[in-house]
Amino acid sequence: MVNLVAAQRPLFYGLMKLAGVQPYAVEIEPGTVMNFWVPCETIKNAKNGQKKIQEVNKPSKPVVVLVHGFAAEGIVTWQFQVGALTKKYSVYVPDLLFFGGSITDNADRSPAFQAHNLAKGLAKLGVEKCVIVGFSYGGMVAFKMAELYPSLVESMVVSGSILAMTDSISEENLSRLGFSTSSELLLPNSVKDLKALLSIAAHKKLWFPDRLHKDYLEVMFNNRKERSELLEALVISNKDPIIPKFPQKIHLLWGEKDQIFNLELAHTMKEQLGENATFQGIENAGHLVHLERPCVYNRCLKQFLASLHAEGSQK
Repeated sequence: MVNLVAAQRPLFYGLMKLAGVQPYAVEIEPGTVMNFWVPCETIKNAKNGQKKIQEVNKPSKPVVVLVHGFAAEGIVTWQFQVGALTKKYSVYVPDLLFFGGSITDNADRSPAFQAHNLAKGLAKLGVEKCVIVGFSYGGMVAFKMAELYPSLVESMVVSGSILAMTDSISEENLSRLGFSTSSELLLPNSVKDLKALLSIAAHKKLWFPDRLHKDYLEVMFNNRKERSELLEALVISNKDPIIPKFPQKIHLLWGEKDQIFNLELAHTMKEQLGENATFQGIENAGHLVHLERPCVYNRCLKQFLASLHAEGSQK
């Protein structure tokens, strides 16, 4: 039987190419390959003898990097944001390791490892500076990348995420949501489990036929062993967290009905981040704020990006 989600991919990918991005695989090092959606104008087809090759040019516009969460690959997560940004910005959408086509034979599963490889991949694509937009798990990777590569990450937008997943936050969240482990919540094994995850992640009830849920499970939730290890590596001891002093401007853009990382956590994080952090809530949206209210989300995101550009031109 045809998988409906997989069958729609060629059309979806074609629409993304029309929006201005196309897939490109970057070998970070032997054994580690990260897939990116990159601006079409940066890819040039050339010939090396009889062999066709693709050359990558540096971006010509300010760079925005969109980093996905745990339940879908990059381009699916940010499908409503890409077309809204490509006119003024060079948009890059990575698939983190063990999502989409990205793989590694390295045993490291930490957010820092994801951040290192993302930074190396962007460097190979000619990106020297960027604004990084991180959602959920991708937000934690983005925070780590901003900490480790401050000359690369000029500023950040974070939605539905936290600085680090401490054991106390993890335990409190799972208890409140009625799950025993992060894998139980974020790696559903059945249509029932996927529906439970979506009911928590979205403010308004999303209805899809069971067939579509089943097909989505098959396509989006592969590499289960490795992803479970990613979740284990995410949790750190309460004794370990140190709040970095971020030089970047950080904009927290939140669904006000987020059940996974609620407003209390967002406001606490804003206080921890200090004067460089700003907060903006979006009404009638949950954890999946960028999918539930994409027009409002895109407007807020573009306003923040425009303010950075205006500040830069005044310096």
